[in-house]
Amino acid sequence: MENTANAEKTGLTALTAINIAKVLTIVLLLIYSFVFGIQDFRQVIYLCLHVSYCLWWLLEQWLFPQRRQIFSEPVGIGGLILSLLFVGAFYSLPGYLAFTNPVPLSAIATAVALPLYIFGTLINATADIQKLTAKQYGAELVRDDIWRFSRNINYFGDLLRYLSFAVVAGSVWAYLVPAVILIIYLQRVSQKEQSMSVKYTNYADYQKSSSRLIPFVW
Repeated sequence: MENTANAEKTGLTALTAINIAKVLTIVLLLIYSFVFGIQDFRQVIYLCLHVSYCLWWLLEQWLFPQRRQIFSEPVGIGGLILSLLFVGAFYSLPGYLAFTNPVPLSAIATAVALPLYIFGTLINATADIQKLTAKQYGAELVRDDIWRFSRNINYFGDLLRYLSFAVVAGSVWAYLVPAVILIIYLQRVSQKEQSMSVKYTNYADYQKSSSRLIPFVW
């Protein structure tokens, strides 16, 4: 109770902490570009992809104010520091690896990374916009259109995007980030499945007709 009260006094929400962390990621990527320089299209492409993703995260909350309702729980200074270290610094690891990788980016890696990023972004944004619009018009369980393919299609799109960063980075260590994000999402999926089953009587039917995370696979 005391920790919650202290968190509320700071006026910080989890979303605010994440937003600040996203700005930190952009700053770190720009620092990498100045410190290590632009040697190849690897660095150019990585900078474009990851910075545009962070900017879209921030822009989406302005375009769709309902997005500000996510991660609305209060956090204290400790929560802010954790977000800066994890979402801000750790998520920029593939960027550091991309800027310190002297090997030119191959055509194959480019051909893999760009579709991953483009489709990941389209899937994630489409899922978020559809759910926000449906909720505005009083819908309860959103299970049609893009959500008919996966009950967590937004998470799937986000994972594709982070995989694209790892591909461009060109280091096996870069895959630590999407791997950790996958673990976090699996935990959220498990919690969501339990709460949604209680909240919606038709959720069991939705489970039978859709994949859990990866469309047509699982």
